Amino acid sequence: MTETTPVAAEPTEASVFAGLLSKFVWRGDIALALGITCILVVLILPLPTWLLDISLAISITLSVLILMTVLFIPRPLDFSTFPTVLLIATVLRLALNLASTRLILAHGHEGTGAAGRVIEAFGNFVMGGNFVIGIIVFGILVLVNFIVITKGSGRIAEVAARFSLDAMPGKQMAIDADLSAGLIEEAEARQRRKQLEDESTFFGAMDGAAKFVRGDAIAGLLITFINIIGGIIIGIAQQDLTLSQASQTYTLLTVGDGLVSQIPALIVSTAAGLLVSKAGVAGSTDKALFSQLGGYPAALGLSSFLMASLSLLPGIPMLPFMLLALLTGTLAWFITQGQIQREAAATAAETEAEAALPVAEEPISTSLQLDYVRLELGYGLLPLINTETGQRLTDQIKALRRQLASDMGFVLPSVRIQDNMQLPANTYVIRIKEIEAGRGDLRPTMLLVMDPKGETLSLAGEETTEPTFGLPAMWVDEGLREEASFKGYTVVDPATVITTHVTEVVKEHMAELLSYAETQKLLDELDKEQQKLIADMIPNQISVSGVQRVLQNLLGERVSIRDLPTILEGVSEACSYTQSLNAITEHVRARLARQISDANVSPTGYIPLISVSPEWEQTFAEAIVGEGDERQLSLAPSHLQQFINNVRQIFERQAMLGENPVLLTSPVIRPFVRSIIERIRPMTNVMSQNEIHPKAKIKTLGQI
Repeated sequence: MTETTPVAAEPTEASVFAGLLSKFVWRGDIALALGITCILVVLILPLPTWLLDISLAISITLSVLILMTVLFIPRPLDFSTFPTVLLIATVLRLALNLASTRLILAHGHEGTGAAGRVIEAFGNFVMGGNFVIGIIVFGILVLVNFIVITKGSGRIAEVAARFSLDAMPGKQMAIDADLSAGLIEEAEARQRRKQLEDESTFFGAMDGAAKFVRGDAIAGLLITFINIIGGIIIGIAQQDLTLSQASQTYTLLTVGDGLVSQIPALIVSTAAGLLVSKAGVAGSTDKALFSQLGGYPAALGLSSFLMASLSLLPGIPMLPFMLLALLTGTLAWFITQGQIQREAAATAAETEAEAALPVAEEPISTSLQLDYVRLELGYGLLPLINTETGQRLTDQIKALRRQLASDMGFVLPSVRIQDNMQLPANTYVIRIKEIEAGRGDLRPTMLLVMDPKGETLSLAGEETTEPTFGLPAMWVDEGLREEASFKGYTVVDPATVITTHVTEVVKEHMAELLSYAETQKLLDELDKEQQKLIADMIPNQISVSGVQRVLQNLLGERVSIRDLPTILEGVSEACSYTQSLNAITEHVRARLARQISDANVSPTGYIPLISVSPEWEQTFAEAIVGEGDERQLSLAPSHLQQFINNVRQIFERQAMLGENPVLLTSPVIRPFVRSIIERIRPMTNVMSQNEIHPKAKIKTLGQI
């Protein structure tokens, strides 16, 4: 494997934007605090007309930037500070409304320029000299903002917040299920939980932020109505203007003021609707605002273009809009150039690192790594994993891992699937620790059909042998699926054939696959209540290797180790009188009597038994020599062959009758009888009298 030189993390666009702003202000938090304070001061102190023009230009620029940012972000959570931005923009507009109202009512009799050139330009440009037209246009804008956009976005935010909170428990359970199944790591689970919490927080905040937009629209309508009525009264009563002059002057100023306020409000309302119809942030508010508003150079560039275009309109003061256009355009250019330079530097560094590294041979240590479970496929079987219809094989392998964990308490190592061009096209090989443990031939476009009764199949197809259990079977075309099912045959697709074979091979080698590390992991993952037992038992009574051997003995006979607390309790009890691992295993099996008995109950509700006769019990007991783990069975070959023949005869007879009985022995000879049975009938379970639960129903079918 080639190694690449680590490259230091480059600053993001957000940090570049914050750095540029920090050149103008020493600290962003102080700048934000001063900005909010200035907005509040405007509510109290009057503004000169030139400062009002600049402030109105800033309000319009901020609204356009918000809209452009909403359009460019990939997901709502990337603009999680939107409720805060919305509040600031709303307060700014209301403060400017109050400042312009003060100028209109105080100096409206001096002419249409009393409240600044921006308000005058909007009034003349929209009204065209007719204040009735201005009132109508203003009313329509307010209705569109208040009834259509604001109400719709508020409803969406409310529903999104409700659904997000209602769905949170289910989503959290899904994350926990994926984590338990091993589909995701703990770090990814924490990240997804954090994202889920951020979404609920964001949509809840957006539900409340929608009220800002609604209140802003109502306030704008009321302020306009008050300005018109109040201006006419002041003009006639105090400034000696005629009704026509007062109506013309104050209406133009008021409608211009309303348009300057309602157009940014309409833009922000649209942005809110877009955001909630398409959420949490870390860090202080100033950093979040600067990073998210300035994190997209395309939004800054488009805002600069729109501000420059707006400055060219007739009557619009060019200086403030052009200055803001130059500022946003310059920031966009610097951020874009920074991105290009960082990408070029990263590419150059990666190229230099690759060129500097010599072409080294693969380390010898990699040749020592083993694949615990590997499935090799011939090239003709690759469609089973490379096509959409073939994804079922990988899905079934994942399901197999979950099933083994649930049934046996054994976490199967990851199964590596790879192609092997040296195999025949339709052949697969299952390897355990890179040693072949099973193989089979498939027909990827056909179905495998078997008769549960073992009779001859009456279908047209290719006769074969089922690879897992060696049963007679037949490959047939997929068009015969319904006919085969109607006749009561078992129909299996190729992916399921492989999965079944892998399942049986893994179950056969579970004891071998349970490593020391896996055993330690099982112990570490037990509940906190069980850790005291483990601390008392290991290493005072038994080592981790000893526990591993006991678990391997159980898995070797397909006894589930999922009830690990009970197993450890049995180990602790047995260690008080013996250090023989075989004796400890037998004691643990007795503790698991209810589980073992339940696993061997037949569909009819009882445990079918074949018992060992007292004569054979005595023969085996007398043939045991040695002590502890050194105990061995020293039985004459003639007696051993006679016992094997008797077992085969009686079990084959019961198999013809449809029974799968358990061989019952005394606890003393059970391990030795099992060592004989696993060589001739590995699927036959051998139990002792201590493993028959008192409440289990039994039925003796014969005696050896």
